[in-house]
Amino acid sequence: QVQLVESGGGLVQAGGSLRLSCVVSGRTFKFNGFGWYRQAPGNQREWVAAVSSDGNTNYADSVKGRFIVSRDNAKNTVYLQMNSLKPEDTAVYYCNLGTWSMNQFFRGDRWGQGTQVTVSS
Repeated sequence: QVQLVESGGGLVQAGGSLRLSCVVSGRTFKFNGFGWYRQAPGNQREWVAAVSSDGNTNYADSVKGRFIVSRDNAKNTVYLQMNSLKPEDTAVYYCNLGTWSMNQFFRGDRWGQGTQVTVSS
């Protein structure tokens, strides 16, 4: 059974950086697309970024130019490098196993447990 485990969250000042990791178990890692989502208290979960099996990427407008999503197939790991962090980036960040088609990411049913990111002003 596929499992996703996020790590790397923490407390950082505005303008700082964090790198999140999502380690994925299972043999099909290299064939799948992965997405990062976030959920702030009282808000719905929102899509942040995604990476396809061959490294194509997409970003939400709110993080474009600040966040970078990548993957290491040898390590079964997806990363989210977050730079120039803002207080409004504060949320629990989740990794999702999905599919990629027509240059779009489609969310799947597999989620990690999430990692908390808090950005202080």
